[in-house]
Amino acid sequence: MRFTIQRDRLVQSVQDVMKAVTSRTTIPILTGIKIVASDEGVALTGSDSDISIESFIPKTEENEVIVNIEQPGSIVLQAKFFSEIVKKLPTDQVEIHVENHLQTVITSGKSQFNLNGIDADEYPHLPQIEEDNVFSIPTDLLKAMVRQTVFAVSTSETRPILTGVNWQIEGSALTCIATDSHRLALRKATIETASEASYNVVIPGKSLSELSKILDDHNDTIQIVITENQVLFKAKNLLFFSRLLEGNYPDTSRLIPNESKTDVVVTTKAFLQAIDRASLLAREGKNNVVKLSTVDDQVIEISSNSPEIGKVIEELPSISKEGEDLKISFSAKFMMDALKTLEGTEIKISFTGAMRPFIITPLNDDSILQLILPVRTY
Repeated sequence: MRFTIQRDRLVQSVQDVMKAVTSRTTIPILTGIKIVASDEGVALTGSDSDISIESFIPKTEENEVIVNIEQPGSIVLQAKFFSEIVKKLPTDQVEIHVENHLQTVITSGKSQFNLNGIDADEYPHLPQIEEDNVFSIPTDLLKAMVRQTVFAVSTSETRPILTGVNWQIEGSALTCIATDSHRLALRKATIETASEASYNVVIPGKSLSELSKILDDHNDTIQIVITENQVLFKAKNLLFFSRLLEGNYPDTSRLIPNESKTDVVVTTKAFLQAIDRASLLAREGKNNVVKLSTVDDQVIEISSNSPEIGKVIEELPSISKEGEDLKISFSAKFMMDALKTLEGTEIKISFTGAMRPFIITPLNDDSILQLILPVRTY
């Protein structure tokens, strides 16, 4: 194998596939990056057996030569060293060639590295996915849906299924739900699909976070293929595979209240800042609790009290209030996490009682919903 490549493109691809490489693997070869040079270009692959990422660098793009292939071939190189080396190479062009016994020479300007390679045939194959049912989604929408749900997945392994995001697809409707049993985030969107297939799968939150970091904002659409135990996201020159979580996701529709006793409409930014200030005194210990109470139809009161530190009370104008008066306590962190994902200047908070879950939605937009369980305080 021998080829010359633009350093910047190589660095970018290495950084993308590195997101799937981990040092904590039981399969030693997975600490490496697989490099395959063919007549079309160079493909790099990284995997930790849960996530696999393949980044392809074409020979030419927009009439510009990016890779010059002199001899096709393949090799696996230690990811940690290879990624550090390519970042620090001195010139814009890099030559990589494999000599006998898998010795790999990386040359750039007057700098030359020799790395011991591993036979690429030993590297596990990427999942083979039948692309019968493909659906597509714009990149910016996919990234928004991940951002608006993935923060609510559970970080505890006691219920592994809750560490993922539940994707439900019915026709062209996609619903993403995440919950850690103290809060829930839900986002709906319309997708392009050629089939009427329906899916109900759970994608690990970690996979979606890594995918979101890799995707460029200018990738137009992402194609998504779901099989029994894998999901494949296809962008331009990028394949991102993730295994699906096994098991049944809990039926969350029963958690979301249909009616409310108190509805409050507030300005998102002012409300977020008030919660943020109240949480300054609530950060000590585990509670991190703030209280909300309705004073009258135009004012709500946000307060927090830590016996050792002090207390804070703030009155905030509300745009409207309907229904009963209410006092409720909740986690400031959960509330701020939820508010940061909501798009729109005004939000509606619907309460069904001091000890019942309440929901937060942007005004006049039912595609996104955040639900939080209150905290008992006496």
